[in-house]
Amino acid sequence: MKSSFYKWHRILGLTALVPVIFWTLSGLSHPFMSNWFRPFIPNEVFRPLTQQQMKPALSIQQVMDQNHLTELRNFGLVHFNNGTFYQILNRDSTYQYYSAADGKLSPYGDKRYAIYLARYFTQDSVSAIKNVEVQTGFDGQYQPINHLLPVWKISFERPDGMDVYVETSQSRLGTFNNNTRKWMLWLFDEFHTWRFLAALGGESFRIIVLMVVVAIMLLSLMSGITVYALFWKKFKQIQQQRKANGTAQKRFLHRYHRQLGLWVSFVMLTFTVSGAFHLYVKLYNLQPRHAQFEQLIGRRQLALSNLNLPVPDSTIKKVSIAKFNDSVYYQVLNHKKEVLYINTATGAQLTNGDKTFAASLSSFYNNGSNKTSIAKGNIIVTPVKQFDNEYGFINKRLPVQKVHYPNGENWYIETTTAKLAAKVAGIDRAEGLSFIFLHKYFGMSWAGKNIRDVVSMLAALGVLVVSLFGFASFIKNK
Repeated sequence: MKSSFYKWHRILGLTALVPVIFWTLSGLSHPFMSNWFRPFIPNEVFRPLTQQQMKPALSIQQVMDQNHLTELRNFGLVHFNNGTFYQILNRDSTYQYYSAADGKLSPYGDKRYAIYLARYFTQDSVSAIKNVEVQTGFDGQYQPINHLLPVWKISFERPDGMDVYVETSQSRLGTFNNNTRKWMLWLFDEFHTWRFLAALGGESFRIIVLMVVVAIMLLSLMSGITVYALFWKKFKQIQQQRKANGTAQKRFLHRYHRQLGLWVSFVMLTFTVSGAFHLYVKLYNLQPRHAQFEQLIGRRQLALSNLNLPVPDSTIKKVSIAKFNDSVYYQVLNHKKEVLYINTATGAQLTNGDKTFAASLSSFYNNGSNKTSIAKGNIIVTPVKQFDNEYGFINKRLPVQKVHYPNGENWYIETTTAKLAAKVAGIDRAEGLSFIFLHKYFGMSWAGKNIRDVVSMLAALGVLVVSLFGFASFIKNK
């Protein structure tokens, strides 16, 4: 019985050895990638001008009439290269830029604005642009954690190989990578998340393989603890006899493997359990993406000029449009980061407009209908202006509205883009807390990011050292 446990511990440990090396080494690289070696960029947030400062001469109606545009999906005002432009999203979901001074079409406007934003974020007006391309999907360098799509990828001709990803529709930064970060992203992607498995058999195949390997690691851990419990008296007798006889320690590898393993066992348990839970929830939630909300507004629905709103131009940071509950509204973001809704037909302001639109969008993503009301009392809508344990920084989008349903589900909606930022159910909430506290050691955040990263690295290093001691012990026995 005892020898059988010992045999299976060796088999399971050897099977899990290579994955453990991959995961611990790539895990050790994560603090360098996300903290210590993270490239610097002067501006991470774009500061738009107010509508008063942009000084548009023409209204959106005048620009549409001049260019014979009968419909659009959305629009905005942007200022770059010493000019103010209407950024119009067409039926085919492409952007065209028209001068707000004379209404003329600006060729390659979206590309030019993307380059402007990249130079704004990097504060680099000197380096040549090596390449500019639209990215509509995620890859190894622009990963799903960035959330924003589509984006423009701007590559600079610089020694550090800087790439900047920008979302022109919201004038915001997606992410930025230099050569060092690109290499670390590849290392983490291939050796920690095993992305290569998805290329071989799809995402479900990747997750299932990882779950099997994590299960083997957990069994190796449990069998090791069992072996120690069964043999600890024997180990103690051997040690006492060696000391009594004054003989040299010949099995120090085995001894250190056992002793360190006992200390590291809790750390390994937290890593494996939280990792397995994380993978299970990923598999559970693996389903086709929600259909994206789309709207189409006719020129006749825009009766009120966007330059004649009951809001001072000096406070307006952004104006776009939103269509819900059979009405069309100007969606106005002011200097206080409040989102106001002005009816395009009557000029009346909608009370609790952002909450109502969030409820409408949540209903659409929930059941395909965007007609709903928060007055029914079956949902609670609250604004979220900073990240927390449930809606963490990995979700990228802020501010959002949290739509809470009676069944405990929370749907986070970014109303300015009409996007579903996140959906959190009971199992998602438990997994999120498990992962950030047991896998990423956010419980150490009180000591600061650097201390937390050092502690997590020491934990990963401990698992690696114990595994290598175990392998060395096996080799010595051969």
